[in-house]
Amino acid sequence: MKDQSIPMLFVFLLLTAILFQANAQQQTHEWRDEVELLKSVDQLPLYRTGQHVEQISSYDRTGGNDDGFDGTYSYIREENGKLIIADLKGPGIVNRIWTPTPTDDTLSFYFDGEESPRLEIKFSDLFSGEVFPFIKPICGNEVGGYYCYIPIPYKESLKIVFSGEKILFHQIQHRNLPDVDVQSWTGDFTESDRTLLSEVSALWSNISPTVQQFAKGLSQNVETEEKVFTLQPGEEVPFFDSKTPGRIVGFDIDAGSSFEGTYKDVILSATWDKEEMEAIYAPVADFFGYAYGKSAMRSMIMGKQGNSNYCYLPMPYDQEAQMKLIYKKREGEIQPPISVKAKVYHNQQARKTEEEGKFYAVWKREKPEEGEYYDFLQFEGKGHYIGTVHQAQGLRSGMTEFFEGDDVTQVDGEMRLHGTGSEDYYNGGWYALLDRWDRGVSLPIHGSLDYSLPMARTGGYRFFLSDKMSFDREIHHMMEHGPEGNKFPVDYTSLAFFYGDHPPVERMDPVAKLREVYFPKTHEYFPQLMDLTLGGGAKVSFDKGVLMTTDGQHMMRIMLNDVPEGKYRLAISYFERPEGAEFAVWQRQKQLTEWKSTFNEKEEVKERSALGEIELTKQTNSVTFQVRKQGERGTQFELERIYLERME
Repeated sequence: MKDQSIPMLFVFLLLTAILFQANAQQQTHEWRDEVELLKSVDQLPLYRTGQHVEQISSYDRTGGNDDGFDGTYSYIREENGKLIIADLKGPGIVNRIWTPTPTDDTLSFYFDGEESPRLEIKFSDLFSGEVFPFIKPICGNEVGGYYCYIPIPYKESLKIVFSGEKILFHQIQHRNLPDVDVQSWTGDFTESDRTLLSEVSALWSNISPTVQQFAKGLSQNVETEEKVFTLQPGEEVPFFDSKTPGRIVGFDIDAGSSFEGTYKDVILSATWDKEEMEAIYAPVADFFGYAYGKSAMRSMIMGKQGNSNYCYLPMPYDQEAQMKLIYKKREGEIQPPISVKAKVYHNQQARKTEEEGKFYAVWKREKPEEGEYYDFLQFEGKGHYIGTVHQAQGLRSGMTEFFEGDDVTQVDGEMRLHGTGSEDYYNGGWYALLDRWDRGVSLPIHGSLDYSLPMARTGGYRFFLSDKMSFDREIHHMMEHGPEGNKFPVDYTSLAFFYGDHPPVERMDPVAKLREVYFPKTHEYFPQLMDLTLGGGAKVSFDKGVLMTTDGQHMMRIMLNDVPEGKYRLAISYFERPEGAEFAVWQRQKQLTEWKSTFNEKEEVKERSALGEIELTKQTNSVTFQVRKQGERGTQFELERIYLERME
């Protein structure tokens, strides 16, 4: 009888080769695979072992604040009179490009060592929405920063070349894909590719998201559990309690405006699989992105619309899940009962324990010491970071320079990302400038929560979808406070969202003091964001301050917005000069000061000139400057700043 071992071995090897080839084909990572991640929120719990997100940026390597102002660190090297701004080794994906200073100079993308670029585009057209596939709102600009989330894959390498003489601020975020067969950018898009991109654009453009938009893949077959109840002070009420494996696809909590106001006394709590540490334990207002007592965030996956607070981040669990609201009692305060309608959307798809992490939210409120970073999250284990909500309160009046601080992220023992400023981290830029980072504006996955110079505060949020930051052993995600050295005194509140293989080992307790909105005692109004109205034909321009020119007697009213009602000491800084006019200050029909001359033989600033006391209400929160000509030359009055100090 013949020996059958040789033919059988041949068949085995042949089958192995076929399976290997099929597996290799399955691992081919295409452009559309990354585009899919921009809408597939159901895939957020999935681990990405060994796929680290890193970032090239123009941050100041000396630790200073020259994060792009001079372009010193905005390129790697020069080649043939052009600037190399990225030189990446593959396989990998560029997931995000950001800048506040795009130009019409050309960007050239060289793939896999090729001598000719496969992609050439004006820098500004990455964000303009006029060149396919870089369409809005996946690419765009709203809060001072220009962002692009269209993926750019590369198999072996990618070199990005800037053709202009000078490039300033930028961030290029990329992810390495070891042992993955990546198909480099081709620039050829099928009808199916275009349809997929249109789907992402439609999702990102929807300002009224619903859970059905995300009930795909592992999040499909949704059931709804609804509970209506009244929450009394000192009471805790469960609104979801499952004893079978599954996942929460999302939840809505409708309590009208009850979560708004100075006190944040209602806590959202969630626990998975009887873990000792809660997965969520945070004031409801902070969790849903309220800012300083008012609803603010309205992203496509979390926030508030109408009366509904919504969260559509998937939360898989192994055996059990419990969610509840806790109404903390506050000594010396009358707290009203709260009517609540809660809906939880869930299915019976249990967590894939080897492939998925559980959802956790770490709440913090802290005044970091001088020289110390503010930590969003420090965690040892396996997982990935997917979102930040951040309220940033300065403890010193004046310009919000604390937001000059950079984000820094260390993953698995290495610094992987270093940003160029706090508003840049939230895809913004240029705080305190009109129609940039100057107010709360919500976008699909990032935005500004608030901006107030008089209150010395701001805030932002950002969610990470295709660019979620994976860690295999540990992550330390932090933010500076101040231009350099972490020297600006601040009061920061944050939620850090991540998926992990175990819960955090500890949490901060939101005691009564930490559940209160902070109100500064001193306030400053700067010219660039003053809310003013002119009367009597007055003319105004902006030089060093608000410059009012008059050939007779005219008026300028300035609203004292944002600050609480009460009694204040009023002071101003203004310029004296040879062309100085006379001015008097009124509060509606009440004259606060006598007429004052601003004449001086040389120009100088009259600092913090005290004008008396005023009382501000919703009806009287303004001051009016009457300005009249003085002599032949005295036609100018320039206001440099307004100061308010609250009286006890």
